[in-house]
This record gives sequence, C-alpha cells and structure tokens, in this order.
Amino acid sequence: MEHASAHTLAHFQAQPINRHNQQVQRLFMILFGCMAALLVIPVVLIIFILVQKGAPALSWAFLTTFPSNGMTAGGILPALLGTIWLVAVSLLASVPLGVAAAIYLSEYARQDHWLTRMINLATINLAGVPSIVHASSGWGAFVAFFRLGTSILAASLTLAVMTLPVVIVSSWESLQAVPQAFREACWNMGATRWQTIRHVVLPNALTGILTGIILQVSRAAGETAPIMFTGAAFFLPYLPTSIMDQTMALALHLFTITTQVPEVPEEIPFGVALVLFGIVLLINSCSIALRMYLRSKKKW
Repeated sequence: MEHASAHTLAHFQAQPINRHNQQVQRLFMILFGCMAALLVIPVVLIIFILVQKGAPALSWAFLTTFPSNGMTAGGILPALLGTIWLVAVSLLASVPLGVAAAIYLSEYARQDHWLTRMINLATINLAGVPSIVHASSGWGAFVAFFRLGTSILAASLTLAVMTLPVVIVSSWESLQAVPQAFREACWNMGATRWQTIRHVVLPNALTGILTGIILQVSRAAGETAPIMFTGAAFFLPYLPTSIMDQTMALALHLFTITTQVPEVPEEIPFGVALVLFGIVLLINSCSIALRMYLRSKKKW
C-alpha cells in the first residue's frame, strides 16, 4: 500500500521537463523585465536632468514676461501662448475631420472597395512622411496657394495634416472595437445608421479616440520644422491677437536659443524644455484620466 502511494506521489512531482520549462519561463521573464527597464530608465534620466538643470529657471516671471537682452534673459510668455494657440487650432482642424473620416471608413464604406483601399493606403503613407516635407507642403498649400500668409492658421493646418493619420487610424480602430451586436440591436429597434453611430458607437469608442488626440497633442506641441516655415517666428515683441498673426512657439524658441543665440545661460534652455514637457504631460494626464473615467462606465 505504501509502495503504491509513493508511486502515485512520484507522478505529481516535478519532472525534468517541468523544471526546464520553469527555468526557460524565468529566463524570459527576466529578459522582458530588463527590456522594460531599458525603456523606462532613459525617460527617468531625461526627466531628472530636465528638473535638475531647468528648475532654477522656473518662476512666475519666467512664465509671464517676454524674452529680453537678445533672448538671453527674460521669460517665455509669447512662446508659451503661441504653443497653446497652435495646438488648439490644429486640434479644431484635425479632430472633427479625422473622426468623420474614421466613421465613414468604419460604418459606411465597403471594406473591399477600391476607394476604401486607396484611402487606407494614403493614410498609411501620409503617416510616414517626414516633418520637413510637411513643412514645405504646408508652405506651398496654405501660405502661398490659399494666401493665408505666415500665420497661426497656416501653421496649425500644417500640423493638422501631419497628425491627421494618427487621429484617423486610432478612431477607426476604436470604432471597429465596438461589438457588432450593439449596432444590430439598435437596427432591430428601428434606429437609423446615424442614430446608432451617434448614440451607441461613438460613446463606446470615445476612449480610443482620445488616445489618438493625446498622441496628436504630444506631436503637435513638439514639432519645429512645420511651423518654422508656415507661421512661427524667432522673436516677436507682442502677443498674437488672431489666428492670422504670427507667433512664437516653445519648440522653435528652444531650437533658437540653443543653436542661434550665443551666451545663453544654461538653465534657460532646460527651463524651456521643462515647461514644454510639463504642458504635454499635463494635457496627456488630463486626457488619460478622462479616458479611464469613460472606460469605467463601459458595460462590456
């Protein structure tokens, strides 16, 4: 009896193949953990350097005054407000158009139609175009052809075109993630296609759409080349009063004082970079919090 029990117990003990699998699993867990750490460590180091070298420049005066003494002193008020102008106008231009295009591709267009395939191909190719190409195209289209001049509107439209593929793709994927049963239930109740999209599909896809908007804000706030040729100026002694005016921007201002202005105190460029990073982080944090709140309301 005892021999039978010992023989049965041996079947439940770890075999060499089990120990080998556990070792391989542990090895891959360590490997993937190291890879994740390699992604996080540079970000932490960048933030640490920005805070260490840029914090001494931060003050209320730094945020609310104009650059002075050949941009080697003073604040960043016009660049700060200009960045907000550019991001806000580009959002107003790209988000409605991008979401509308995603709705058409997801809810109305035939997936195997040549026009749909052409639109998808154009969207993918547009996402891979370098920013300097967007800059020259934006100058030719908005500044020269549409005669908008070098203005906030021209620069924002260039940023909108550049970030439009991100909004379209993220919105389309979010719409596709909504279960088809939701649509069919609405149609069976007599709702039209647009009523279904407006009251059921869009609310359930909003979290993914916000992801695309977050990515757009981050890219639009940090771009230099597209706005350099279309609406941003190295220095302006006044604040813009309309979207037809030129403006300064934090990304271009950082490039200017780093490469074009001699004898700039070290803390000023790092302070500008820290403010730009803080703006993007604040907007992203608010969007992520809203996305998490909306996701918690989902029933599926």
